[in-house]
Amino acid sequence: MMKTLHERRTSSPLGELHVVASDDAIVGVYLPGHKGAPEIVAHDGREHPVLREATRQLDAYFEGRRDSFVLPLDLRGSPFQREVWAALLTIPFGETRSYAELARALGRPQAARAVGAANAKNPISIIVPCHRVIAGDGALTGYAGGVAAKRWLLSHEQRRRSSFLSVP
Repeated sequence: MMKTLHERRTSSPLGELHVVASDDAIVGVYLPGHKGAPEIVAHDGREHPVLREATRQLDAYFEGRRDSFVLPLDLRGSPFQREVWAALLTIPFGETRSYAELARALGRPQAARAVGAANAKNPISIIVPCHRVIAGDGALTGYAGGVAAKRWLLSHEQRRRSSFLSVP
C-alpha cells in the first residue's frame, strides 16, 4: 500500500528545496533542477510535523548551526541502494570519501561504479549526504542537484568544520 505523501517547499542558498514526507518520515529532498527527481503528487505539508522539523533542521544546517540531522527517514530503493545510502550517513560532516572507499567500506571493493549509480539515485539530498562522495582523484563528479551545488555544500561544510576545529 502506497503511503500518503506531503510536500513543502523551503528556500535555501541553493534555491528552493522540495521536501517530501510520508505520514511519518522524510522520503525526498530535491534541489532545483534535480536530475531524476520523480513527479510527486502530494498534499500540502506546511503544517506536517516531520516537514516542519526537516525545514527547521535544514535552515540550521545552511545557517551553520547544525552539522547533522535527526529525522525519521524512509529510504525507498533496492536493498543495495539502501545499503549505500546508509553508508553515506556515516561520512562525517565536512569530510569526503571516494566511490572506491565507500565500496571497500561496504565490503564490495569491486563495486565502485555500482556505488556511484546508487549514490546518484539518493532521493534525500543533503540529509543523506551523497554530496560527500567524490572521485578517487578528488574531482567533483556528477551530482543530481548539479556540480555547483555539490561544490557549495562541500565548501560550506569544510568552512564550518575548519572554524570549529581551529577554536582553542
